[in-house]
Amino acid sequence: MSDWQQISLGDLEAPVRHKAAVPRQGSRASMSDGYPLRPLGEVMRLDIQRTPMKPATTYRLAGVLNAGKGVIAKGELDGGDTEYAAMNVLRVDQVVMRKLTAWEGPIAVVPAEFDGFVVSNEFPTFTLGPELTPDWMRHICGSPRLWVEMKNRVSGTVQRRKRLAPEQLLQIQLPIPPREVQAQIVEMLDAVDSQIAALEAESAALIRVRTGMVGRSSDTEQTLISSLGVVSQGRGLPKEIQGKRTGDVSWYKIADMTGPGNEFGYTLADTRLTLSEVAENGGVVAEAGAVTFPRVGGAVLTEKKRIVDTPGALDENHLIITPGEKTNSEYLLAVMESFALSELVRPGAVPSLNMGLIRSTPLPWSWSENKSFGTALGVLRAESRALAAEAGNLRATRAALLSGLLDRTIDIKSAKLEV
Repeated sequence: MSDWQQISLGDLEAPVRHKAAVPRQGSRASMSDGYPLRPLGEVMRLDIQRTPMKPATTYRLAGVLNAGKGVIAKGELDGGDTEYAAMNVLRVDQVVMRKLTAWEGPIAVVPAEFDGFVVSNEFPTFTLGPELTPDWMRHICGSPRLWVEMKNRVSGTVQRRKRLAPEQLLQIQLPIPPREVQAQIVEMLDAVDSQIAALEAESAALIRVRTGMVGRSSDTEQTLISSLGVVSQGRGLPKEIQGKRTGDVSWYKIADMTGPGNEFGYTLADTRLTLSEVAENGGVVAEAGAVTFPRVGGAVLTEKKRIVDTPGALDENHLIITPGEKTNSEYLLAVMESFALSELVRPGAVPSLNMGLIRSTPLPWSWSENKSFGTALGVLRAESRALAAEAGNLRATRAALLSGLLDRTIDIKSAKLEV
């Protein structure tokens, strides 16, 4: 028997026909002028190739990022070191999705460099029909419209364990323009993506400059964190008030670290209360300039550090360093960003840090740089935030552009002149 087993699903149950809501982009055309809505099952098919896991054979493992952000390499594994008897194989230009937590949009087109990688059974693959171009489908995978449709079809009782079956994905209806129109749309969206990539590259360069500015002075020495400020832990945010918005005081959770506007400093939390409500529930407001990072769980390994720009309470999953009188908060943040907290985590244990460990941890510290570099580091951080905001605005514009082009409320010729 061949090592390869092919599974195809051509005839699926009749698709559920409904029309997804599409953001309006103008009144130049009506929805009836849009491209026809068709189930994905008419233009692509489930097509899974499996390969057995053989001991002493190395396989390249892949994963799929949320929000249509693409495929990611996850290292290599020996076929004898996995519980899977067989795994799915990725092929270039196929669509691959993650069934688990599909409501987060983990779907992508396989790039050429991932051809031959393997994934678990949680990742079904689909082959595109002749009516779809891979580049066009790549942009569709990055469309919030598709993620909403995926979210509407997941099944399960526990949110984090909800799944999307392959046949449910194929029931999703989307506008399918002719291939020549797909090519024109791809050209415009690629141009926007190039601008986003340039902004992100500039932001990443500024981050490298910031971390590269610290620790090079001749007076740099190992200094205990306890000498730089007060180390404390956040306070638990009661479940019954999570997400409540009755005031202007934020109560930050670890999830807020990646929230809009918080990538370079805490400014706004999902939970916002009055000052009296924070006090009544045991919260303690951290002052502006405090530096914080995750205390426990997988978040510790992400190496995320934030400075508090807008004072607010922090939940119990945060450790906080409140800078002392002689400690510049911007310099402290840059030093913390250049230091890997994951190195302090014991192997095999649930990742965790405690106040005693952090207090006794030495950092490369220069009191002269601390005084002179603080302002410059703050300016660089503000510029990184501005670039991230601009990239975020472009992503929103891109999503609206794609939606408008598909329902034809935006004219392709006019859009090409503006991009």
